[in-house]
Amino acid sequence: MNSNIKEPETTKQRMKAENGILPLGGVTTSAKQKRASLPWPVLRVVALFSILYLLVPPLKSSTVWSGTSLTGSVFDDFRKQTVEKPTATTDLTGNGRTKDVLWDKYSLVLKGQRIFIHSGEFHPFRLPVPGLWLDVLQRIKAAGFNAISIYTHMALINPSPGVIDFNDYRALEPLYEAAKQTGLWIVLRPGPYINAETTAGGIAHWITSQVAGELRTNATDWKAAWQDYIQGIITETVPYQINQGGPVIDNEYSQSPISHAEYFVDLETAFFNSSIVVPLTANDADAGGNWINGTGATDIYGLDAYPQRFDCSNPTVWNPVDTSYSSYLNSVNPGQPWYFPEFQGGAFDAWGPAAPGYDQCRVLTGADFENVFNLHLWAANAKLINYYMLYGGTSWGGLPFPGVYTSYDYGSAIAENRELTDKYPELKREGLFLRSSPEFYKTDHIGDSTSGAVAVTNDSAYLTLLTNPDTSTSFFIARHNDSTSTATTNFKLNVTTSAGSFQIPRVASAITLSGRQSKVVVTDYSFGSSKVLYSTAQVLYADQIGSRDILFLYGDPSQEHEVALPLAGVPRLQAQSASISHTSIDGVSTITFLSGIEGLVTVWDSSEQLVLYSDTVTAGTFWSPEIPSNPSDDFANYWKYGTNTSVLIGGPYLVRNATISGSTLAIRGDLYESVRLIVIAPETVKAVTWNGIPVAADVAPAAAVTQQGGFSAQISPSISATGIVTPQLTNWRYANSLPEIESDFSDVDWTIANHTESNIPFKPYYGDGRVLYGCDYEYCENIVLWRGHFTANKDTKSVNLSINGGEAFAASVWLNNVFLNTSYGNSTNNQNILEEIDDKFYFPPGSLLYDRDNVITILQDNMGLNESGAVVDQEKSPRGVRGFMLNTGDFGEWKVQGKVGGYSNYPDKVRGVLNEGGLYGERMGWHLPGYDTSSWEARELSEGLPSVAAGVGFFVTTFELSISEELDVPMSFTFDQSFQPYRAQLYVNGWMMGKRVANLGPQYKFPVPQGILNYNGVNTVAVALWAMESSKISPALELTVDGVYEGGVGGVKPNNPRWSAAGRG
Repeated sequence: MNSNIKEPETTKQRMKAENGILPLGGVTTSAKQKRASLPWPVLRVVALFSILYLLVPPLKSSTVWSGTSLTGSVFDDFRKQTVEKPTATTDLTGNGRTKDVLWDKYSLVLKGQRIFIHSGEFHPFRLPVPGLWLDVLQRIKAAGFNAISIYTHMALINPSPGVIDFNDYRALEPLYEAAKQTGLWIVLRPGPYINAETTAGGIAHWITSQVAGELRTNATDWKAAWQDYIQGIITETVPYQINQGGPVIDNEYSQSPISHAEYFVDLETAFFNSSIVVPLTANDADAGGNWINGTGATDIYGLDAYPQRFDCSNPTVWNPVDTSYSSYLNSVNPGQPWYFPEFQGGAFDAWGPAAPGYDQCRVLTGADFENVFNLHLWAANAKLINYYMLYGGTSWGGLPFPGVYTSYDYGSAIAENRELTDKYPELKREGLFLRSSPEFYKTDHIGDSTSGAVAVTNDSAYLTLLTNPDTSTSFFIARHNDSTSTATTNFKLNVTTSAGSFQIPRVASAITLSGRQSKVVVTDYSFGSSKVLYSTAQVLYADQIGSRDILFLYGDPSQEHEVALPLAGVPRLQAQSASISHTSIDGVSTITFLSGIEGLVTVWDSSEQLVLYSDTVTAGTFWSPEIPSNPSDDFANYWKYGTNTSVLIGGPYLVRNATISGSTLAIRGDLYESVRLIVIAPETVKAVTWNGIPVAADVAPAAAVTQQGGFSAQISPSISATGIVTPQLTNWRYANSLPEIESDFSDVDWTIANHTESNIPFKPYYGDGRVLYGCDYEYCENIVLWRGHFTANKDTKSVNLSINGGEAFAASVWLNNVFLNTSYGNSTNNQNILEEIDDKFYFPPGSLLYDRDNVITILQDNMGLNESGAVVDQEKSPRGVRGFMLNTGDFGEWKVQGKVGGYSNYPDKVRGVLNEGGLYGERMGWHLPGYDTSSWEARELSEGLPSVAAGVGFFVTTFELSISEELDVPMSFTFDQSFQPYRAQLYVNGWMMGKRVANLGPQYKFPVPQGILNYNGVNTVAVALWAMESSKISPALELTVDGVYEGGVGGVKPNNPRWSAAGRG
């Protein structure tokens, strides 16, 4: 019998929580001290149910420099105009609780500064090593982002009634402090329902069995159940908000029926009755206009969008862009900025042998997707965008919902093992453009090429025009009219500028779109105190460094590009190449870049301006760290808050940050190979260090780039960064982990399963009225064992069992010590989904004990609880036995055992409630460091179980690592890729870091981060091997190095509590 609560198609939709945004800037004392003494404005966590705000201080007006040789009439006026302040803020509104967070129809205005929220999703609980959170945040900031969006996980923080745990990886304070140190705002999204492909959508497991009312409604017991969790979030967050911040409500939820809306009122009331003062926002899963008006309406509306969907099996097949974004907002919410709390940054992958894996998801949502679809959001005038996910991480232990496996890589720009992927440079190019372009933060949507607002010479090109009403700066965003097209399209564009109207390019042959590509063409665009008349080349960087205005342009080498601008000062370097032409038109220099240019080219280098150009790939190798102001400044690391200074650095794998002290620029970052370091810094900089080591300059290469503030050198990883060799995983010790099927096993201490009622709404199919659902007995997650006793006679032949474990589960059944069979759930790339079985198990001759006690033992793997879906309270999944019936006679006592202690008294408080299951070895703590296995049998993992029979065995070994603190070395545990009938749970120093389902797949490689792995000491690895058939199995496992990078954040300390007998047994 198949389940009547199968995960519906809507589970594929990203369903997220309302968000809160948190700009960080707290002091570095304890949380208690912070709550006690915060007299100054805390620009910390601006928790907006889904919004964030940044500060871009007004630019000073100044006269544009012009070269003495430039002449002209209209163009003279262009050269002499002032750079207008692009952040004019009038007609602002707010929520009446704070003036620090306001908005108009254009964007958020944070502390008087207009901001474009450019955010990426990161779930700290999916990287349970707080010491590495700074690493991920630095990678995000380095790509030009100014914010992160985070979920908090109720099931981890509130594991049982009345228990709130913000220790270890559940803590918020270390994350807030890391964001403050990095200069990132935070969009806080506490749910309590978050979806996120996690068990029960994040709702605490105890709630799914103890709350009778409908979840996510105004039901009284549901309201009481989430109070402690929300109050805990508020307490942790208040010290880090901007003038007493404000978090999120729920996630992707409809406003009807009224019970939904009144639930939002309940949540809002909890925040309103606290010290949270910033606006609340919600995210609409579909364009349904939810939460804009009426009961439960939030302050700011947001829409989630996953336009490419999730078919990673066909990664080159695109869906077209959604052309309704702009018209939809104008129809439902024209007075507010356009906010996307979740826009597709990757895709999740499903169980099954046909599942393609996350590398294919990274192709589906690759750099070309980012370029076309992200810029399409810009064209819709969106000014608050969060990409889901930017770093996915690992759904370790019992975190996943049944539709996904352990890896939550998500095909993100930052891979699960924290390596930068080929998606990352495109996001960095976009991020640095946004940071460089404050005029883009306030734009009117003028129209597009189909409405007549934009004139182009080729109908295959589609352009949207956005214009800043204060400065008249215009942004033409181009793509193919058919956004899925792979054709090459050439066109020219009519523009109206401060220098008049004309067609561009004026010298180059055309603007080119090569296949799936998008571009931003700018006119009357500012860089520092200078202006660009127009540019068909893309802008990477536009600002001041030292006393000079710096412009860095780029373009594909197979295309032609063009820029027109007044060039100021006397050139010390000027591009001399047949591929670059300079033409003076009415006193403005028009520079044309012909095809074939690769590498970095200095176009113009004077004491007043530096203009650079490169191909697209080279541009992606440059970084622009912000130089923090006085460290004592609360916002020292926040762009345009505590600093207006940045530098350009080319070459390294990663640049984490940079500081200037006196005349020395100190750069910190990562290397994996020898590179040419190129630096553009203020002219006051005379020396450069890399990770604290002085770097000797190569004078000639530096002078070839610029003769002012330039620096160049060849830098290489040290010898210690090479030759990392991982130990072989040998010398395993083995013990049987299924004594429950032996005749002398006693279940006297197990929980009696005798409930006849349940708050889980999905009732048993058949039986005698007893409810055998694990959550009703505190055993919701991972492996659970059931033992049903009965007295047999000669007519007893079989048993019918209906077992529910969720998609991709398995259940093995024994009669006494005789294996009967294994039943399998299924999921083949989201097809043939099966989350429960209804099977008849026949008793072999000689297996029964007549007129004596017989025991049916069921070993089942619970794959997590379902997320919300079309069926009410789907999160209350009936994991367990939904039907039990002998062909004759009745069962006597049923017993159940899951993880030791259940969710109330589990002993491992550090790793938490979702780490373990009910295997005998888990209950004894065999997976933990320090457990004495010296008396166990010596047996290699590749030999499998001692007998060719179904069962469970524990294999344990140890190994040592000695890796320098100066290295970042991502590692993975890699199984062989063969399909065999076994399941394996991988424990590393006590943490369940992987679930290998070898008969289903696709995951066989399990990244494990430093901090779980002890990089300087002894490590314990355990494998719980479940043979599901009576056949030989031979798993192979090795520790592999994914990369070696000199750098890292350092100081990552393990927190892997050792075995203790307390609570075990």
